[in-house]
Amino acid sequence: MPNEEYLDPSVHWKLRSGTASFREQRYSEAAESILECGLATEVLQRIGSGKEADVYACADDRMLLAVKVYRLYRTSHRGGGPVKQESMGHHAAHELEMLTSAWRGGARVPEPGRRVENMFSMEYLGTDEGPAPRLHDVTPRVPERMLASVVDQVQKLAAAGVVHTDLSPYNILVHREEPWVIDLGQAVRVDRLGASPWIRLTEAGDALRHGLGAFDRYFRRYGLRVSVDDEVQTILATLDRFGVLR
Repeated sequence: MPNEEYLDPSVHWKLRSGTASFREQRYSEAAESILECGLATEVLQRIGSGKEADVYACADDRMLLAVKVYRLYRTSHRGGGPVKQESMGHHAAHELEMLTSAWRGGARVPEPGRRVENMFSMEYLGTDEGPAPRLHDVTPRVPERMLASVVDQVQKLAAAGVVHTDLSPYNILVHREEPWVIDLGQAVRVDRLGASPWIRLTEAGDALRHGLGAFDRYFRRYGLRVSVDDEVQTILATLDRFGVLR
């Protein structure tokens, strides 16, 4: 939980030394933080901004990578006391854990890097000319193939024990003509429940219906449909190891 000792010794050092920040960083300050902590050797540009974080295209020597920086104060997250560096570090740690679990499980997500406080690095999806576009902003060359691949990634996430709770065409990047899942900050683990199986699986089912429903609406423009209820039941059946939903 936020503000527990295990999160970041560097934050406690900043508090003791009087160098902790109590306001939102400007672009130049965020770039300096990325460089100072060694996540990259060059910050190229900001390539995305969400509700909670900003994403920067960076370089580590000659290799492109992306660094996600959770904002400290311009965010919808509440709590965590006055020192949001720790609570937002907790959110960054959670997303990196979800990303790592999904990547190790074979889902098509950016390869995870490492975390420092409220920032973490990962694989850059795109080219030298710019980041990969969102599914919402492109027209798939073969919509039927794209739909099948998107559903396959949802299934692979679940098989890896991860359910994305904010999945939509906005959180899918199209890279090399394949869908890549991003923004796992609100994802939940379903292979290590941490709550009653019935509650966690019910939450997972609701999230899956929401995400698959968003894809159903998106692909209707191409005359395609997603069998939302059937897909949800199939995925939940693989996750329900104790038969609590039967």
